[in-house]
Amino acid sequence: MAVYLLSNRKIVRHKGEKVDSFSNDEYSIPNFRIAKCDFEHYKEPTAQAKKAKNYTNRNILDYKLFSEPEKQGYEEVLEVLLSEKGIKKSNLTANNLGGTQRMFYELYKNMSSTKERSDVLIFIHGYAYDFDDELKAIIDLKKLFIDNPASPVEHILFVSWPASSSIVPLTYFDDKASSINSGTSLLRLFYFYTQFLKDIFSNRDLIPCNQRIHIMAHSMGNRVLQSMLYSLKRENILRVIDQVILLNADVTYKVFEDSEESFNKLPLLANRVSIYLNRQDAILGISQFTKNILTPRLGKNGPSSLEPYKDIVSIIDCTFVKDDLLTGLKFDIGNHWGYLSSSQVQSDIFQNLYGIDRNLITNRVKNNENIFTIIS
Repeated sequence: MAVYLLSNRKIVRHKGEKVDSFSNDEYSIPNFRIAKCDFEHYKEPTAQAKKAKNYTNRNILDYKLFSEPEKQGYEEVLEVLLSEKGIKKSNLTANNLGGTQRMFYELYKNMSSTKERSDVLIFIHGYAYDFDDELKAIIDLKKLFIDNPASPVEHILFVSWPASSSIVPLTYFDDKASSINSGTSLLRLFYFYTQFLKDIFSNRDLIPCNQRIHIMAHSMGNRVLQSMLYSLKRENILRVIDQVILLNADVTYKVFEDSEESFNKLPLLANRVSIYLNRQDAILGISQFTKNILTPRLGKNGPSSLEPYKDIVSIIDCTFVKDDLLTGLKFDIGNHWGYLSSSQVQSDIFQNLYGIDRNLITNRVKNNENIFTIIS
């Protein structure tokens, strides 16, 4: 089990600390850094600790920034792996690896060590998260996807991007800009990953782990994904993703149209794409009528057209689900966080991640070829 942070937040040294940290500032930088979260020494905080003014940064969840790699590419990762197999002599060890080298090395080793499902979930959060909020979200995601035996996920790569910490509508436009910048980081990660696959598996002594990688984007996190897809050249796309889960997506309902040249690339990238929507989503309703010039949102209204992609892309209507896990004004009125608040939505997502045929997933009603409604 491992949880990694990929972030284009600024790196700072907080007062009284001896190590670098990610900043809470609402500011993005061109490059991203990777950190690994430490759950080995994690202790669930008390209610009093959560209220304390120092319940920030590493007091929420400890993490360690990976060093930057000394050399670009993944030849040194290959050398370490071959050395560990006794095929090639080398003085290099895993400790010589940095950045994506270290992360890909660790994931490959862990995912290859078992015949059971050991999937990776790349999660992209939505609007109005500061870094402390992200750390709290990581704890929740670990409980939901890693600790839960109903989920095939064993590793999480959390994409941290500097959204505004305020829910004031004007900050939405700042988040739109940040999400576009952060899409570039996601694009670089994709190219690094495809390069890793080429460098490692060009050697016949190493074999793929045959585990699965999924992408899940919530709310405006879909705009980060969209920014990546805008810049992703079709000739460079490899089908390296199993499931793409789009949750309450705050992007235009036209994203799958060819004129948008963004989400229409997902069927080239993934085996299956699932759009989870809620037609009573009040947050996306506000987004549509106050910030997006009356443009319907994908996560509330569904896509304008999916004709060429019906075999791969499914629509799952969550309008009638019950919030039986988390309740309160935010969830009762918002209808925007079903993946956290509803056991019905979670069950549907888990079955999706396991790759169960979309027509066989339980507690669904089939409306037509690729549209389903979750029922109570």
